[in-house]
Amino acid sequence: MSGHSKWSQIKRKKATTDNKRGAMFTKLIREITVAARSGSGDPNSNARLRLAVDTAKAANMPAENIERAIKKGTGELEGVHYEEISYEGYGPAGVALFIDVLTDNANRTVSDIRYVLSRNGGSLGTTGSVAWQFERLGQIYIDATRYGEDTTLEAALDAGATDMQSEDGAFIVTTDVASFHGVQESLQSRGIRFEQAEIAMVPKVTVKVEGGDARKVLKLLDALEDLDDVQKVYSNADLDEAALAGAEA
Repeated sequence: MSGHSKWSQIKRKKATTDNKRGAMFTKLIREITVAARSGSGDPNSNARLRLAVDTAKAANMPAENIERAIKKGTGELEGVHYEEISYEGYGPAGVALFIDVLTDNANRTVSDIRYVLSRNGGSLGTTGSVAWQFERLGQIYIDATRYGEDTTLEAALDAGATDMQSEDGAFIVTTDVASFHGVQESLQSRGIRFEQAEIAMVPKVTVKVEGGDARKVLKLLDALEDLDDVQKVYSNADLDEAALAGAEA
């Protein structure tokens, strides 16, 4: 598939966060803390916490950091109370943006987001203005060089996945949220390992963005993700690889 793929974006984000490990750990710790607070401190019985812990382990976070974050969430250790908020807005070329945050100061966060948007050709929207363009789904990324497409597709569908696409050297297995962890476990039981798994706001339809607009969107996404309170940013933009290369040159 040509264009700026979701898997390309994830690989690029991983390379970026490897250079910003401290900031990445801060975001992961917040997610672990909130996940433990919203359910239980046992990853085996708390699906959200299990995903957060697995993600932290994949990022090589020390076990003691993970344990401390869990204890802050369950109240065994004193911790900050984070509020979960989603913001919606628009970027250059009218692309839709959905921004998930965890914050201890909502006024500060919305001010920071509005500032970054205004400085980068975007604007903050009202609740519901773009959410209808996205769907919350599970996505599992598998290295396509390690497994056959037919074998992986059969295993994914048998496990309860709703779709699988081949994109930029990866198989992207899509599930509904309820089946997400079950599909992961089923794939692992059949010897299929995955590179990354996440619950994401997936755009129902993407918009091709090229040239200068694509570079502006990429700059905006990076600026939003650099904000401490922002956990994830989703857009419906399909950025072409030429623009990506130009922005990184």
